[in-house]
Amino acid sequence: MKRTNLVLDEELLKEATRVLGQKTYSATVNTALKEIVRQKQVEALADFVGKLEWIGDLSEMREDRPKRPAKPQGNRPTTGRKIGNKRSA
Repeated sequence: MKRTNLVLDEELLKEATRVLGQKTYSATVNTALKEIVRQKQVEALADFVGKLEWIGDLSEMREDRPKRPAKPQGNRPTTGRKIGNKRSA
């Protein structure tokens, strides 16, 4: 962590602290900085849209997926009781 002095708009800092739900001004500033970095990274992703060409056959790729096990249908959970094995008296 770096300790530094900043000159900030006091009302803006209070509002940001409230809106972000932070308990301290330091936490507010750190959260705001993280968020602006995240937003800029997301914006940078938009620069790549349509610039990369994917070559492949999605249908063919999906054929390589392992098949999911079939779900049992109509089976009820057992109670541990065997049916049809009556004791003769």
